[in-house]
Amino acid sequence: MGDACDHDHIDSRPGAAEVERAIAAVEARFSADGDRMTAPRRRVLELLLSAAEPVKAYDLIARYGLDGQAAKPPTVYRALEFLEKRGLAHRIASISAYVACTADACAPGGHAAAFLICDCCGATEEVAVPGADVIAQAAANAGYAIDRTTIEGHGRCGACRIAA
Repeated sequence: MGDACDHDHIDSRPGAAEVERAIAAVEARFSADGDRMTAPRRRVLELLLSAAEPVKAYDLIARYGLDGQAAKPPTVYRALEFLEKRGLAHRIASISAYVACTADACAPGGHAAAFLICDCCGATEEVAVPGADVIAQAAANAGYAIDRTTIEGHGRCGACRIAA
């Protein structure tokens, strides 16, 4: 992502220590819940957190091995599925990519998520979903049980709007 425009952008990727702190917090939560953070789950989460932007599954597969060795696709897809179910990652359907959840309320089962996606540079920001309770209530009234809600808004970020 992020290669479509020719102006400068702020690098918002977290440092290695910040990524490690986030993973340690997840591992502690998993341990308290009696769940396990397997090596593939940990590596995929580490890649998503380090990227700080949406990443396509095949890019995760290519970056998976610390020695440059690609992962087998099922390994990464299983880890992504688990991370999504645990509320640690979101799939952004319109760009076929995954992003680490940045909401403070990430919890098992996830939460309603909304993403603002810059069509110029690819910057993506997770924001609170206004009216998520209204959507859930409408679904319940119709007899549905929602597993996840993801809203995607496309446009241009502030930096790309200024540079245009």
